[in-house]
Amino acid sequence: MHDWDIKKLRILRTLAEQGTVTATAEALTMTPSAVSQQLTNLAKQLGVVLLEAQGRRVRLTDAAHLVLRHTEAVFAQLERADAELAGYLAGEAGEVRVGAFSTAVPALVVPAVAALRTSHPGIEVRVREAEAAEAYELLSAGSVDLALSLAAHAPTARDPRFTRIPLFADPLDVALPADHPLAGAPGLRLADLSGERWIFGGSGPWSEITRTACEAAGFVPEQAHSAAGWTAILAMVEAGMGVALVPRMAVTRRAYEVAVRVLEADRPARHVIAALRRGAEATPAVARVLTALREAAPQPVRG
Repeated sequence: MHDWDIKKLRILRTLAEQGTVTATAEALTMTPSAVSQQLTNLAKQLGVVLLEAQGRRVRLTDAAHLVLRHTEAVFAQLERADAELAGYLAGEAGEVRVGAFSTAVPALVVPAVAALRTSHPGIEVRVREAEAAEAYELLSAGSVDLALSLAAHAPTARDPRFTRIPLFADPLDVALPADHPLAGAPGLRLADLSGERWIFGGSGPWSEITRTACEAAGFVPEQAHSAAGWTAILAMVEAGMGVALVPRMAVTRRAYEVAVRVLEADRPARHVIAALRRGAEATPAVARVLTALREAAPQPVRG
């Protein structure tokens, strides 16, 4: 492999454009002797003769023209690299790897990526579904650049490894069978459902969130069925097997014959955050993704 020196190749290309060593030196703000020395060194590095004397001028050899053909492709690629680097530095380009929990992918990440394709097509977002514990392992290992998680299950704000950025509060609604006696009751409260059979996961984040919300309302929920996926939970509610707390993001676009009631008096919620390795929030492309996620976040229901 030959030593292709970009600086010397630029001098050769300029000589081809200007025609003389003197004009080349003027164009590059060099001395004629420096131009000649650099081209002599390039010829030695490549092992070919690049210039032939032609009176007081020099003529490029066939080998020099061969080198220049390839040099043009190299400089074109370098121009593209410069443009992409400038875009990266301005936050207009780059790759951002996002780890996100399951309900955040369709409700939050997908709309954010769709918006970025229009506003910043040079930014490529790679999505990896991962629950809270795995997301932080991936973030710590450098496998993702940004993790979407729940505040209740994130490392503490004092953890020096990460920066936590609040995104929004996802309200918890209650899903009841469509024919449930309380499906249309005005002013429904969580405490009104204390005697119901509940459906939630046997362990993990959602089990804790359900238990915490119910305990704040003054009762311990009786777990009738255990399920972790919203498809299974809502299907069981639809079949009249129990009731469930569900995050609003999980039911926004699902077609189930269930009554989903907003708990206006209780207003339980889970808090969604973005986490990054400390200092990474200053990376322009990551900042663009964070902005898109904030703009895609569901707006709170007023009432």
